Amino acid sequence: MRRYKAAITGIHGWVPEDILTNADFEKMVDTTDEWILSRTGIRERHILKGEGKGTSVIGTEAVKGLLLKTQTKPEDVDMLICATVTPDMMFPATANIISHNCGIKNAFSYDLNAACSGFLYALVTASKFIESDTHKKIIVVGADKMSSIVDYTDRQTCVLFGDGGGAVLLEPTTEEIGLIDSIMHTDGSGMIHLHMKAGGSAKPPSHATIDAKEHFVYQEGQPVFKFAVTNMADVAVAIMEKNQLTSKDIAWLVPHQANMRIIEATARRMGIQKEQVMINIERYGNTTCGTLPLCLWEWEPQLRKGDNIVLAAFGGGFTWGSIWLKWAYDPA
Repeated sequence: MRRYKAAITGIHGWVPEDILTNADFEKMVDTTDEWILSRTGIRERHILKGEGKGTSVIGTEAVKGLLLKTQTKPEDVDMLICATVTPDMMFPATANIISHNCGIKNAFSYDLNAACSGFLYALVTASKFIESDTHKKIIVVGADKMSSIVDYTDRQTCVLFGDGGGAVLLEPTTEEIGLIDSIMHTDGSGMIHLHMKAGGSAKPPSHATIDAKEHFVYQEGQPVFKFAVTNMADVAVAIMEKNQLTSKDIAWLVPHQANMRIIEATARRMGIQKEQVMINIERYGNTTCGTLPLCLWEWEPQLRKGDNIVLAAFGGGFTWGSIWLKWAYDPA
């Protein structure tokens, strides 16, 4: 019996054209470019503007680009998972909308929400369908329109987030490449520190919740930072130790782009150099489920078949995890 692994055989990313810089924020809230850059590493972020435009716009552009790039017919895709915390609407799933927009008619599609760890969770989930030999072509989308849930009068959170995302194609392989191993964690006690207070079934929308600004990201910065800086580094090291990998074995670290200090702490714990770390937070900010695929998309020309890559993320919930994969192809 053949044993299949799930290999990423293509990637494409997309960000909207409008840019919100730190200089723009100096005119909006009591902050400075130096304050933002020194604490987060962010200079600018892309914002999706236009009435009626949701996360599906980002996902659709990423998937259309992916299909074209990999010469994949829409009808050959048999599953699409969209990792997002900013769905177009409560239902239908944003994945359904993306599939419709891209002509994907023979797939079943659904959304997955694990906050900033969503893309990792979705990759692991999709890989099991590949490994079981029930699905041949699965698209995993990681995308968010964070500008839709950010309070632009709150200087602590509004500077952190941007809009964007990407999509990968997963296909089966019998080679020693693809997704090799993963470690995923959840600690629901962290909910009190990072969440959106209203809009769900526990606290449906009302005039009162809107007036109280409870439909925006709520974050207690210090507890979240402390938990993230420890656990994202720990889980990245754990995947190495579990598989007897040393820093010399790792070609690239792909960290969630939430905060430069968290990224640097993770790299230090792993013992790898900054040149081996994919970092684009300066230009995109935290795009939540979009950060990891955007990194892979931008660094794709530098990746080589067989490269050992560690992906690591931390998100609200709390959720966190790491993946070890071997890159499946050389640059075109």
